[in-house]
Amino acid sequence: MRYQITGKHIDIGDALQEHVTTELGSVLDKYGQRPTDATVVFSKAAHEYHCEANVHLSSGLNAAAKGSATEIYAAFESCAEKMDKQLRRYKRRLKDHHKDRPDPVEHIGAASYILANEADSGDDEPETLQPIIVAEMQTRIPSLSVGEAVMQMELAGAPVLVFRNEKKDGVNVVYRRDDGNIGWIDP
Repeated sequence: MRYQITGKHIDIGDALQEHVTTELGSVLDKYGQRPTDATVVFSKAAHEYHCEANVHLSSGLNAAAKGSATEIYAAFESCAEKMDKQLRRYKRRLKDHHKDRPDPVEHIGAASYILANEADSGDDEPETLQPIIVAEMQTRIPSLSVGEAVMQMELAGAPVLVFRNEKKDGVNVVYRRDDGNIGWIDP
C-alpha cells in the first residue's frame, strides 16, 4: 500500500509519518479491506491541527475522515477513530459489495468546472449571463448501484455524489437533504 503523508505549511517528521503508517495500517487490516493507497494531509489553523485522510480501496470505493485537536498526534487519532467507525459501520456492506462485484468499479471521465462567484464582483447587474470559468479539471464518475452510491457518499463524507447507474446506464445523483435523509435524482 502506498502512503502519501504531507503537511500544509507545517513540517511532518519521520516519527509522525511512521506513527500514521502503523496506526492507519492496523485500522485497515482490522476490517480486512485491501487498500491501494492512502493520502493523509495535516494542516494548522490558529491553535488547532487538522488531519484529513482519504483511503482508496481496491473495490474502487473511497473512505474519508477528518479530525482536529490542539496537538498533531491527537488530531490524527481523532481522524483514525472516525475512519475506524466508518469502516466498522460499513464492513458487512463492503464485503457483500466485493462478493457481488468481481471487477473493480468502472469510472468514466467527465469535465469539471469551477465557476466564479458573481456575488463577489460587486456589480448589481452582470454584463453577460455566461458564468466565468475559473478552473477546468477532469473528474471520474463511478458506475455503481444506488445502494453502493449512498454508501460511497457516506464513506467519503460528501454532501452529493454523481454516478452512473449500473442498472439503467444513465447518470444519477444522490445527495444529503436538509432534513437528514438521502435524496436520489434519476432523470
